[in-house]
Amino acid sequence: MTRRDLLSSVAAAAALPGAAQAQRPKHRNVIFILADDHRYDALGFLKAQPWLQTPHLDRLAAEGAHFKNAFVTTALCSPSRASILTGVYAHRHRIVDNNTPIPAGTTYFPAHLQKVGYKTAFIGKWHMGAETDEPKAGFDQWVSFKGQGTYLPTPNGLNVNGKKVPQKGYITDELTDYALDWLRTLPQEQPYFLYLSHKAVHAEFQPAKRHEGMYKDAKFLYPPTMAAEGEMAQHRPAWVQNQRNSWHGVDYPYHSTLDIADYYKRYAETLMAVDESVGRVLDELKKRGELESTLVIYMGDNGFAFGEHGLIDKRTAYEESMRVPLLARCPELFSGGRTVQEVVAGLDIMPTVLSTAGAPIPKGLDGLSWLPLVQNKPVQWRKELLYEYYWERNFPMTPTMHALRGDRFKFIRYQGIWDTDELYDMQEDPLESRNLITDPRYAAQVKEMREHLFDVLEENGGMNIPLQRDRGAVMNRRNPDKKRAADFPTEMYGKGAGAP
Repeated sequence: MTRRDLLSSVAAAAALPGAAQAQRPKHRNVIFILADDHRYDALGFLKAQPWLQTPHLDRLAAEGAHFKNAFVTTALCSPSRASILTGVYAHRHRIVDNNTPIPAGTTYFPAHLQKVGYKTAFIGKWHMGAETDEPKAGFDQWVSFKGQGTYLPTPNGLNVNGKKVPQKGYITDELTDYALDWLRTLPQEQPYFLYLSHKAVHAEFQPAKRHEGMYKDAKFLYPPTMAAEGEMAQHRPAWVQNQRNSWHGVDYPYHSTLDIADYYKRYAETLMAVDESVGRVLDELKKRGELESTLVIYMGDNGFAFGEHGLIDKRTAYEESMRVPLLARCPELFSGGRTVQEVVAGLDIMPTVLSTAGAPIPKGLDGLSWLPLVQNKPVQWRKELLYEYYWERNFPMTPTMHALRGDRFKFIRYQGIWDTDELYDMQEDPLESRNLITDPRYAAQVKEMREHLFDVLEENGGMNIPLQRDRGAVMNRRNPDKKRAADFPTEMYGKGAGAP
């Protein structure tokens, strides 16, 4: 056979339906597991608290990839979850707080998977669009509950495909049961996407009975920045200092006398069932013969502070609030034991899953697929990430803020309050204990990042929620006559932002 004949035969074979099918991207199964309020360092292998155990999450990291610098772009349940499902910032999907209705026409990325033959399931906490728990477009299987739900059994507590049914067991275990039961209905040849969204570890923390008290004798390591003043609280904004005695401060934790150490231990005990849930999912994949081929992603919807800067809860642009655990495993796609240093975000889940599934990725997303990062392929990656939080009437102590988080510096700007902005060198000061905003050595860095923050907002539509652009120096609290435009009253909120 001549070379020309050989090429003709190959071309003819490629034209056959079977060959065309073989050349298409593999419709790989994907399981995305989301935990509520899981902070970035609450993982056993990181040893932030040496006694904390997460063996199954540790396994994901050891056999897959750990994204060291993973963030959400709004550290609040609804906006974060909406960004995961839409691939865009909160000011674009417009779900800027926990009470904003879902805008008409919102499309969630599993709908794109359905178009290429996937079966999709949502199981767990939805918490977008006020209290709704009704099935949403894009999901073939639906199990959810209203609002935060409950850890313990309750009559008619679950919505299963539009029907109210009792919640019979501990919520983390029961959601995992529903997830595994659904997987068992699928034939081997059926590609699927499972979104398992846990209520845990949201406050008030409620461990499963089998885990309650397991850490009672553990020694909690208090965060150095918990101090009200001193070297670890240099030039801290006044609103942060004042918050120590508010609902989200360590001196007044959720209207109780609870010690922060006991609070964290209960959090860690509640996390244990989530870790076991991950182990059960991996076991089921092994039984199905899909453990090596399935992409399993684990993530937190936002972080949670336990005393850092004198704060409890989330919402802020500090690391404990906006930084989350992100782990991924798929031996057929990438080898294990990887640590990804680049700044990634919840925004990136949508394009990553669609790329993995061989589904088209819509134009105009703010997120990027991080598959090239874990596969050591050359890719042009972001230099910084935008963070945004919009004032809530129910939690008025925390102001509207925007931040840029880069590989080295973080700049935080507050809107509508009389206070100072913040600049941190994340390499030299990862605890964010020394605010450099008034240090003359960093004046050029402050000016550059402030200007760039507004450039980023203008480029992707963030100015649709009007903000005053100030070019001057930050206010010196010891010289209150040194004012800036942004400290005067202004219309800060767009439609649906929960404004007065």
